[in-house]
Amino acid sequence: MHRIICILAIPLFLAACATNPVTGESEFSLYGENWERQVGEQQYAPLRQAQGGDYVLDPALVDYVQRVGQSVADPADRELPYEFQVLNSSVPNAWALPGGKIAVNRGLLTELDSEAELAAVLGHEVVHAAARHSAQAASRAALAQGAVILGAVAVGAGTDNDDYTTVALLGGMIGAQLIQQRYSREAEREADYYGMRYMQLAGYDPAAAVDLQETFVRLSENRQSGWLDGLFASHPPSQERVENNRRRAEELGRGGRISRDAYRQQVAKLKRLEPAYKAHDEGRKALQDGRVDEALQKAQEALSIEDDEALFHALRGDAFATRENFGAAERAFSEALARDSSWFYHHLRRGMVREQRGNWSGARTDLQASLEMLPTADGHLHLGNVERAAGNRQQAIEHYKIAAQSDTPAGERARKRLAEMGVTEAQG
Repeated sequence: MHRIICILAIPLFLAACATNPVTGESEFSLYGENWERQVGEQQYAPLRQAQGGDYVLDPALVDYVQRVGQSVADPADRELPYEFQVLNSSVPNAWALPGGKIAVNRGLLTELDSEAELAAVLGHEVVHAAARHSAQAASRAALAQGAVILGAVAVGAGTDNDDYTTVALLGGMIGAQLIQQRYSREAEREADYYGMRYMQLAGYDPAAAVDLQETFVRLSENRQSGWLDGLFASHPPSQERVENNRRRAEELGRGGRISRDAYRQQVAKLKRLEPAYKAHDEGRKALQDGRVDEALQKAQEALSIEDDEALFHALRGDAFATRENFGAAERAFSEALARDSSWFYHHLRRGMVREQRGNWSGARTDLQASLEMLPTADGHLHLGNVERAAGNRQQAIEHYKIAAQSDTPAGERARKRLAEMGVTEAQG
């Protein structure tokens, strides 16, 4: 079938066929390896920022996940600079960008029961990268639409105040589209089939992939909260996949490491902190619904379990900012930054409250730091406000014009600021 598609595509796209490095089959693709590597390298860091930032509270757990990931990537049919990161998000998800850039959320790690199941998840994602599945999907989208649409995504800030509702990303976040798209059934079958081989070659029992899919099907049938917005959005489970994995496990031969005790030991701290993250997530929802007192209560509940998690301090900061208690908000965001300065959000939020307090120098430093990590309309809008207040008209205009490109509340406010200054977006 792939060869037929390639033959039919020749009149429309010259040299639009490529060999799948995993299956050896010819497949339709408009994008070569250079595109894959560039997309992976350019989008990996900002996409991790947009998905919650790296998980820094337990470096030993991150190292462990990376070791397991490299062990299943070593036997892959395609040599790539594979990288693995754990993201600080409760959404149970894992994804792969082109070029071998892979991430798994802490919310998924708490649902797994063994190192072999982790190997199954990461082996599956390795195949997506090795087999060029993202490039194939992007090619199909380009053929259907005439071009790849580089939309934007938003990071929820979890409050009801206009200034604290969403953080609108700027730029061509093609990476966001690539990890949010649903893979074809054939791509999912390939990722399951060859991922089990990779995990077996790494020394794991491929039967763990059967247990994993059975768990996913059960969670899907129960419509477990969070799952439908996470892993199931791009990797829909099915009983068919369970049976396919069971046949594949018999074909490969059962046996190998399961390592339940080792896995449980590695995730022990994360499991201990589950009530704290649950309180945090409930606090975020309360803040979004305007229940500020409850949000503060939930933040304190989370902090009483783990004071070193920056997210919990940031929740307090957002709640205080919603109350317009900007002094307390700044202190809370400073506490967050003292624990994790690697996530743009903490810099952005402290910069915003420092702007409210008239601390132009401090706000500028924070907002510039946030933009270096992740370009956002909000960052440019508020940096424009700072420069305008400081009397730097041209710099303010430049930042407003960037923010004005966004079709979001931040973009609308930037356009109003430009109009107030007598500047049209087309003017320099």
